[in-house]
Amino acid sequence: MLTPPSAIEALLFASGEPLEKKQLAKLLGIKDTELKIALKALIQQLEGHGVSVVETANEIEMRTAPEASTLVKKLRESELSRDLGKASMETLAVIAYETGLPAQAGTTRGEIDWVRGVNSSASLRTLLMRGLIEGREDENDKRRIRYSLTTEALAYLGISSSSDLPRHAELSAVARDIIKEESI
Repeated sequence: MLTPPSAIEALLFASGEPLEKKQLAKLLGIKDTELKIALKALIQQLEGHGVSVVETANEIEMRTAPEASTLVKKLRESELSRDLGKASMETLAVIAYETGLPAQAGTTRGEIDWVRGVNSSASLRTLLMRGLIEGREDENDKRRIRYSLTTEALAYLGISSSSDLPRHAELSAVARDIIKEESI
């Protein structure tokens, strides 16, 4: 059985994005005061490590420690110099074919993960860092981000519009129908 600080660490690591304090407390089945104590313990445990906890009034996120910024910068520079890998290309394809409805253009991470069958956080990060995708708040659910292509991505793919993609209308319609069926 994990201690509350270790459980928080696991949840923050697995999410790859900020989590609301209320959500964390609910997931762990603890009160806000217990969460505050567990967070303090986790922050102390991580002192001198390569990661740290960043806390706002409502959210908590695990990030690299400020002391590691030089190393992280080198890593990002090396990532940007490589070609996109298979996972990033798959993620870019899912976003390009926009499985969301026109009124909510873009694709959420959950939809991308569902289509790919794996967690896409790292691929999304790579695509965001390269400026190939952008994220916007979902109009219907402010907790979600919808990802869409940038003009840089269109240039990278050698097209002027996502509708120029092979079989765009057909594949987008199929993807929307599948997601609609799954949500019923």
